[in-house]
Amino acid sequence: MTIFIWTIQFIFIPVVSPLCVGIIKKIKARLQNREGASIFQPYKDLWKLLHKDEVISRDASWIFSSAPFIIFSVTIVVGASIPIFEPFFNNTLTGDMLIIVYALAIGTFFLALSGMDTGSAFGGLGSSREMTLSALAEGGLIFSLLTVALISGTTNLFAISSSIFGQGQHFLSVLLAFSGFFIVLLAETARFPYDNPDTHLELTMIHEAMILEYSGKRLALMEWASANKLLIFFALGANLFFPSGLAQNAYADAIILCIVIFMVKIFIFCLVIALIESSMAKFRFFRLPDLLLISFILNVVAIGLIY
Repeated sequence: MTIFIWTIQFIFIPVVSPLCVGIIKKIKARLQNREGASIFQPYKDLWKLLHKDEVISRDASWIFSSAPFIIFSVTIVVGASIPIFEPFFNNTLTGDMLIIVYALAIGTFFLALSGMDTGSAFGGLGSSREMTLSALAEGGLIFSLLTVALISGTTNLFAISSSIFGQGQHFLSVLLAFSGFFIVLLAETARFPYDNPDTHLELTMIHEAMILEYSGKRLALMEWASANKLLIFFALGANLFFPSGLAQNAYADAIILCIVIFMVKIFIFCLVIALIESSMAKFRFFRLPDLLLISFILNVVAIGLIY
């Protein structure tokens, strides 16, 4: 049963992540009085890209060619190293808070390098903006996870998700930390108000600018990795700050119930993001550091309330 659960956890992120993107786009379409594409359209798009030929610049180095595989592999490893269904596994190898944070940072690093590698002006612009936001968001992400780590007394994410539930005396700290985490989530996943995932306008591009030179299979891996990262942040927010509904044993009925509850949590995240993106405009780039500073302050206050 343990091997079966680990197998489900390993494949869950890449299998379900395109569905999250499809749900967000469908909700946004409905909110804008449009029919919109099917929620399964991202799967069709990935399938189409995986069967297309590629065009690679003559100026591209091995970084440009290898980055999609590295970034996609990072999201798969991270997805298998965070609590999704069960908190009772003792994953001491890759389940530590800092390992997850800096594994995601490796993906961001290679994404920025790939954007600059071909010498494209748009790629350099996107990479510069991405690294600026990532440097500012990293502190907020670490401090938000540090809040729940201090409450639970461990930096292991599985142990945190199993011990944070029931800590009623620290509810305000957890709520503030989650607020700071959610602000970072929007930045790390290239959503409003930081980036517009549906545009290719040079004045607004960040993530799209870095992958503008990709095509075919490598573009599919980049898009898939972006969807994986979105679901990874959803899972961290849902199961570290609000871990109710996680399976407490390895029985099949408990795992199935946990999957259903987890999907409900993910749908709520998708709904909130769709509402945000349908009700506000993208911020000017020079206003974004102020928003990330708010995230950092919220997390510092949350840590201060613990003691």
